Amino acid sequence: MRGRGEERRTQPGRLLITGGTGYLGRALAAWAGQDWDIMATRHTQPGPGPALDVRDDAAVGRLVEHLRPEVVIHTAYLQSGEQMVDVNVTGAANVAQAAASVGARLIHISTDFVFDGRRERGGYSEDDAAVPITDYGRAKLAGERAVAGAAPDALIVRTSLIYGGDGPGPHELMVLDALDGRRDVAFFSDELRCPILAAELAAALLELARRPLSGTLHVAGADTVSRLEFARLVALRHGRDPALLRSALSAAARPRRPLNCALDCSRAAGLLTAPPRGVRAVLGAGMPSAGQSLH
Repeated sequence: MRGRGEERRTQPGRLLITGGTGYLGRALAAWAGQDWDIMATRHTQPGPGPALDVRDDAAVGRLVEHLRPEVVIHTAYLQSGEQMVDVNVTGAANVAQAAASVGARLIHISTDFVFDGRRERGGYSEDDAAVPITDYGRAKLAGERAVAGAAPDALIVRTSLIYGGDGPGPHELMVLDALDGRRDVAFFSDELRCPILAAELAAALLELARRPLSGTLHVAGADTVSRLEFARLVALRHGRDPALLRSALSAAARPRRPLNCALDCSRAAGLLTAPPRGVRAVLGAGMPSAGQSLH
């Protein structure tokens, strides 16, 4: 990660959020408040912002040229499906090229799934080699490289499971669906992640947006927990019995998944005014709504 001088801007600036109707995009828009002049794009979901397919390089270029944002936070992605590579690689490159063409700072959101998960203990740092073993991880790493090639001054932020937004997120809904019998799912006791509260990730990204940093930075929750422990914490937070959740081993799953995707976020902790908390503290204390103080 590199710095490019001191932060100077104090007045609200124009912020473009791609994927503004997504889980993180909505959290960013909610937390930006009066600090930013926000424009958030959408794709297939209804919303107030302009519709944008990030795979369309001409459309991305026209929009960014028209808006001329100071900062672009690129959250749009796909986790699976036939269009996953196009969205995560071509789309990321298009956004990076457009941002660079107008001199906008770019924050690109990536994932802990760029690692193979074979580390026995501790978390992956920004200096560790990224060796993905899933199609999604490979696409996101290719997206990172496309961004770095098109916009060398971009900040690439890797994060983990996001929860606690304006409604239950996908990972929380899976738990609630399992508890209510809508889905037959077991939760991995040997797959480790660092879940992060949506509001705290949004706050961190917006703080980083004001700093001239580039390179790669890990921003995730302070606790490393298994998917099973996370599910149990979600169940307790919703007043449900965690003993009703079934467990399984990720090591036995096919196709193979990374086991330990914990992220070492010590660099981010040294930069941020309020580093993200661990999931045990957040779900034990309750979750803030948009506009409330995080700490």
